[in-house]
Amino acid sequence: MTSLEINQTPVASVIWINGPVVRARGSQHVGLLDVVEVGDEHLVGEVIRLEGNVLTIQVYEETSGLAPGAPVFSTGHPLSVELGPGLLRSIFDGIQRPLPVLELRSGAFIGRGIKTTPLYRREKWTFTPHAKAGDRVGGGALLGTVPESALIEHRVLVPPDMAGVLTWVAPEGEYTIVNPIATLKTPHGEEDIAMLRYWPVRRPRPYQRRMPPTEMLTTGQRVLDTFFPLAKGGAAAVPGGFGAGKTITQHQIAKWSDADVVIYVGCGERGNEMTAVLQEFPELRDPHSGESLMERTILIANTSNMPVAAREASIYTGITLAEYYRDMGYDVALMADSTSRWAEALREISGRLEEMPAEEGYPAYLAARLAEFYERAGRVTTLNGAEGSVSVIGAVSPPGGDFSEAVTQHTKRFIRSFWVLDKALASARHFPAINWLDSYSEYVDEVQAWWTAQGYADWYSLRAQAMDLLQRESRLQQIVKLVGPDALPDDQRLILETTRLLREGLLQQNALDPVDAYATVEKQVRMLRTILHFHDRAERIVAKGCPIVVLHDLPIVNTLVRMKTTVPNDNIARIDVITADLDAQMNQLEQTYA
Repeated sequence: MTSLEINQTPVASVIWINGPVVRARGSQHVGLLDVVEVGDEHLVGEVIRLEGNVLTIQVYEETSGLAPGAPVFSTGHPLSVELGPGLLRSIFDGIQRPLPVLELRSGAFIGRGIKTTPLYRREKWTFTPHAKAGDRVGGGALLGTVPESALIEHRVLVPPDMAGVLTWVAPEGEYTIVNPIATLKTPHGEEDIAMLRYWPVRRPRPYQRRMPPTEMLTTGQRVLDTFFPLAKGGAAAVPGGFGAGKTITQHQIAKWSDADVVIYVGCGERGNEMTAVLQEFPELRDPHSGESLMERTILIANTSNMPVAAREASIYTGITLAEYYRDMGYDVALMADSTSRWAEALREISGRLEEMPAEEGYPAYLAARLAEFYERAGRVTTLNGAEGSVSVIGAVSPPGGDFSEAVTQHTKRFIRSFWVLDKALASARHFPAINWLDSYSEYVDEVQAWWTAQGYADWYSLRAQAMDLLQRESRLQQIVKLVGPDALPDDQRLILETTRLLREGLLQQNALDPVDAYATVEKQVRMLRTILHFHDRAERIVAKGCPIVVLHDLPIVNTLVRMKTTVPNDNIARIDVITADLDAQMNQLEQTYA
């Protein structure tokens, strides 16, 4: 929550209280979506409805003890976030209050009415100017840079809604975020520009144009990159029941993806899960640089025991911070865990507002809110001509694993990668438990050119062949359940053998194994190519009369299964040795059954 000035004269008084929803009667000069403070403890709230001189406010803090007649104070500003150096490595709650600071001031539980600034005002940052006095600049123009962390250079930009001629730019030196670093002459007069800026969370930040999502966001997870890719600037959903691995999947993407900045929003999740994130992330090392992962990460924690209204705001706080770094030209990955808890917050507030419920009690505007959120993902040309992207991965927690429920169905309308987590696979200890038959990605055709540019023009055909085999296996398994595998002819049993190699040797991945936790795209394609090469060779040998049992007992089969852990990313040449060994064993069989 920002530290914008508060009008100390009450503008209204409370007349009705229902949990986090409060009604107050008073001034007609308070705007919709303005931030107000309620009661003598100055509880932060947001105006969500206006009816004459009656304000309806959703309060972002616990309202216990609040009584009718309590004063309401206005800020005159919408709910906004503070933007500037110091965001990275931070841990905020849903309305951008720094949790470490709150802990120091009120202990393990957040006290009510505590006011603090999200960004530390006294820390000095080394500013290097890139513009000079006399330059005519528009919104988004680069003023200078600040080394915000060991991994990210903070680019100080002209605010999007300002333009004019620079009359002064600060020389290189150390400045706080509130010190002016430039003066801009506009049609309305001269205005000072500091590194600290504000932006309303419900208003998307502007850009020049949206670009097609043609570059893949590499995650190092084979089932995602190879089979169900996500493009930079794309949107994906990870639906799954309790214990299927949604949070771990998002952790893996946060750790291993090639995004420049990661924003993790824990929205309404259990406190112990969020605690694990807060404890684990600072200990993780960025695999690409060796630095702490927090050097390029922002955590927003709004657990299930925190006020429900703040849960609704946390998603917007996260996406606004993501757009801020996107405007600097960075690729940002936003993890929202989970959008179902966010939708439940909408449902609770809607119920307290006595609105007419739609399907399953959710408000009628659920689909519109989901659309507003996911459409803020995208790969864009920024106002200064750079390219940046926001990729959104939202976890969905359907009750009882029922994917026909409202949040999952509406989410499918607005995302293009759908990674279905299967509880049966999780129970069988197959992780990531992504079901390859129910999942899909609409980015496959769009990232084909990216794979070709990486030197893997055969990725598309290899993926299609593997998916065909997995689908054929699914049909054969129905027969196997009835009559057993021995009743199948050898050519069909070969399909079962190859798909076993695909499932155990490629789709299954151990997040705790130092070699298997991450796979480069080169390793992924070459592993897939080798397994399908085995299938092609075996198919010809089986046609000559070789029993499938003989193929199953070949030493190369176990080698293919273990390839994911025995071939490190920096020694891919071992796959050539495995392929040569495969061909040698196959040649020997071909001679036997010639």
